[in-house]
Amino acid sequence: MSTSGNLEQYLLTMNGFHGEYEATVDAKGRFLLPGGLKKQLPEGETRFILSRGFEKCLTLYPIKSWELIIAKISQLNDFDPKVRQFRRQFLGGATEIELDSASRMLLPASLKEFAGLGKDIILAAALDRFEIWDAGKYKQLFEDFSPDAFSDLAKEVMAGKNVE
Repeated sequence: MSTSGNLEQYLLTMNGFHGEYEATVDAKGRFLLPGGLKKQLPEGETRFILSRGFEKCLTLYPIKSWELIIAKISQLNDFDPKVRQFRRQFLGGATEIELDSASRMLLPASLKEFAGLGKDIILAAALDRFEIWDAGKYKQLFEDFSPDAFSDLAKEVMAGKNVE
């Protein structure tokens, strides 16, 4: 089986991450991986890639999820300037991090600054990865988004997807 096939099989066996988890960043830039999140990881998973998110947040990928994305990106056409720009934006700043013996992760200062992370953070599930948000900014996302706007977005995004 190909590497891509192995990774796709891995993702098929995952139910997808779920939930929102609060954490506190200490003076050294570390946070304790919440227990509820840790329970959802494959056994023995301690390596991750941390990168800039599409919004002002960070994205935390378990290493196997990241490998699947890299396999897809490596297939893109280097002769296309949009591909090169996408790679720079997406891969720039991506950093491998590992849980320490106390289940803490260290946030690199440049990524922490990019996302404007303060002391209180939220780790929010995004299927095969987690987004890391400043707690205040994350809460504001929901305060600024009305139930009607959410309903309209759901209808637009899920139209014709055979999902009820």
